[in-house]
Amino acid sequence: MIDEIILNALKEDIGPGDYSTLSCVPENGKGKAQLIVKDSGIIAGVELAQRIFHLFDSELKMEVFIADGSSVQPGDIAFEVIGSSRSILSTERLVLNFMQRMSGIATETNQLVQLLKGTKTNVLDTRKTTPGVRYMEKWAVRIGGGMNHRFALYDMIMLKDNHIDYAGGIEKAIERTKDYLLKNNLDLKIEIEVRNEEELDEVLKVGGVHRIMLDNFTPSKISEVLRKIPAEYETEASGGITNETIRSYAKTGVDFISVGALTHQVKSLDMSLKAKFY
Repeated sequence: MIDEIILNALKEDIGPGDYSTLSCVPENGKGKAQLIVKDSGIIAGVELAQRIFHLFDSELKMEVFIADGSSVQPGDIAFEVIGSSRSILSTERLVLNFMQRMSGIATETNQLVQLLKGTKTNVLDTRKTTPGVRYMEKWAVRIGGGMNHRFALYDMIMLKDNHIDYAGGIEKAIERTKDYLLKNNLDLKIEIEVRNEEELDEVLKVGGVHRIMLDNFTPSKISEVLRKIPAEYETEASGGITNETIRSYAKTGVDFISVGALTHQVKSLDMSLKAKFY
């Protein structure tokens, strides 16, 4: 999947040719470039950059100074790449685009992870990702110390409010789901979203799920309802949780907190790939 995303992105960016580079840079010219960080945060995408360079030109050599997941400051040099000047120029923007966004996601994730230190709660991402590059964005969440929720629609059952409404209620949604998994020989975990305590009580009465998402519950309400949820169920809080409120949610003892903003409201880290004489 990673290589497919890279190759599609290169095709999108280069098309029939990088004419700016082909028109003025000698064919056999050699160069060196440094990845220079311009913001504070957590760097992510160094390993991906290696893969991009290698796929485009296997002769490009990269020396890494700062690994994925490390804290960085303005002026830090993450790596050097050496080889064909043309190849460096043609891959420059793709490397930067991915690394800047991945580093922004990793930085935001790590801030939340630090806020939860001392609690048992883990930070989860969601499917609110950029179409076509979800793998890279969820990779960045892991680099930042968070955990991935389901990757897509096929690796976990998640019964949200619309599923429940269309199915005709909680009991029908759960029973139909269990029957479908059995008939199709699928071994998938089931998560269900509840919007209030009445729906939670109905889920507990029906049973048969693995995780219960408490959607838009306040921390005090979560603390109250967790007392009635048996330990066999994982619990997840979701809905409008911010940096300012996340620790109060974690203090309830909930297992997971999912935060869509990790991937859909993130600020990229600024960085540049600067040419050096070689």
